[in-house]
Amino acid sequence: MGKKQQHPNADQLPDPKKKRRVGFSGIDAGVEPNECIKIYLVSKKEEVGTSDGFCINPVDLNGFFEEDEKIYGYQGLKITVWVNIISFHSHAEITFQGTSDGGKGITDLKSALEKIFGETLLDNKDDFLQTFSTENNFVSSVVSHGEKLQMKASNGLITNFNGNSEAASSDLEVVRLKMDNLAAGHLYSRLVPLILLLVDGSNPIDVTDPIWELYLLTQKKIDQPENAQHLLLGFAALYRFYHYPNGSRLRLSQILVLPPYQHKGYGSHLVEVLSNVAISEDVYDFTVEEPLDYFQHVRTSFDIKRLLAFEPAQEAIKSAASRLKQGKLSKKAHIPRFLPSLDIVEEVRKTLKINKKQFLQCWEILIYLGLDPIQKHMEDYVTIISNRVKADILGKDSETAGKQVIEVPSVHDEEASFVMFRSQSGEAGSVQMDEDQTKTQEQQLQQLVDERIKEVKLIAEKVSLKHV
Repeated sequence: MGKKQQHPNADQLPDPKKKRRVGFSGIDAGVEPNECIKIYLVSKKEEVGTSDGFCINPVDLNGFFEEDEKIYGYQGLKITVWVNIISFHSHAEITFQGTSDGGKGITDLKSALEKIFGETLLDNKDDFLQTFSTENNFVSSVVSHGEKLQMKASNGLITNFNGNSEAASSDLEVVRLKMDNLAAGHLYSRLVPLILLLVDGSNPIDVTDPIWELYLLTQKKIDQPENAQHLLLGFAALYRFYHYPNGSRLRLSQILVLPPYQHKGYGSHLVEVLSNVAISEDVYDFTVEEPLDYFQHVRTSFDIKRLLAFEPAQEAIKSAASRLKQGKLSKKAHIPRFLPSLDIVEEVRKTLKINKKQFLQCWEILIYLGLDPIQKHMEDYVTIISNRVKADILGKDSETAGKQVIEVPSVHDEEASFVMFRSQSGEAGSVQMDEDQTKTQEQQLQQLVDERIKEVKLIAEKVSLKHV
């Protein structure tokens, strides 16, 4: 085997032109989906390809992308999705400057988008544009299969639907469909992408379960009486449980007012209709499954207005407010909780279909509204809220009755910073906490009290303004 000929001056520095260089390409850091994806709700084809539609802010797009919840392999990536709110079809346009595998592969964008939009995603833009004309009666056709429950005119007048001319001139309709109706299942399947994008922590309901009910809030366009069309403003999905011996319970699982129509009172109207259904059909109670903070605010505001007009509850509130005004609670050894009597709780459930948990949420706000002037009694009011919060967290005995709250680190959720447990002996002093732990516990409890007081004031102010 021949040897490679060496240069006489082999020991000298090599020729720079022949020097081998090793390069390292940059590692692809990926891009957050929210940074490169924009989603527009559009009602006419002229808005497609522009920014004239309503741009929504999804709660979380990351979960639809597998690799570290990011998008990899693209330079200058932009994804624009248009959703037709007439037929609820969608179309995506994807542009980028180039692709390269920077160690994380190249994300399959089509597959990821299909996880969100499913069969509503149309690849061909012309096919998507045609849906604005070919399916402009889609919502109307679904509505025709449902039961009209209640209508509300633009001036806010609410009437039961009875087919007379006054009701027919109203522009808002609420329609109920059982989920075993094919039209209801068809519409809901097209609404799933918006549910995933806009309702935090949501999962699609089982459209094959006939016990589900779909309530549609629509606006009827009456400018063309011969061909009246319906625009979907929002919807709610409820589950009807059996209640022994021959009754039922209604649970609200999902409710959504489409973003272009939010903050206009449509959500409150839909809640009102659902509450009226619960009363008129004499269900056991009307509950909500894991309500989000904003919806809970709307729901409580509505229930407060009903309770203010409910005489039995008002008598109980006056009594509680009168007792609270009697003295400085913060100086008393034992602080009463000012809870409503079981008779009132039961009367509210039977008449208004407000369950006990929700009524107790409203009760504290009703007491606040009953204190006049509130500034004079605010210290005592804060005391009963603080006492209630401590009792809920630590037990009925404010001295903790052996329960302890200890701060612990969490790698899964930074907000889950403490746990509660009871010592086997049941003695409050059997678990010793150092000064820092005690201070942390007090701060956490005080934060809960402050948040509750803020919430009470916001709802009280909102309700008071509507009663001026």
